Amino acid sequence: MKVEVLHVIGCAKCFRELDSLRAAARRADPAVEWSELDVLAAVDYAVELGVLRPPAVAIDGELVFASLPTPDALTAAMHERRQGAG
Repeated sequence: MKVEVLHVIGCAKCFRELDSLRAAARRADPAVEWSELDVLAAVDYAVELGVLRPPAVAIDGELVFASLPTPDALTAAMHERRQGAG
């Protein structure tokens, strides 16, 4: 499973919350592919996903959260996707 956080470098809120989100994602799936993308450097990809404004979170190439979720919400979304794939 791949989780991508699209954010702007220097976003204080993003910086504060990324550690807890990354930890939650790794608890939900120890093999998670975690990426943090600067939306300005990946603008074409962000547009393709439908990101209207950062921060946003995509799971397996699909925009799932248009803002940073709580760690519990991210974990729930990851579990839901895993169950849907099985």
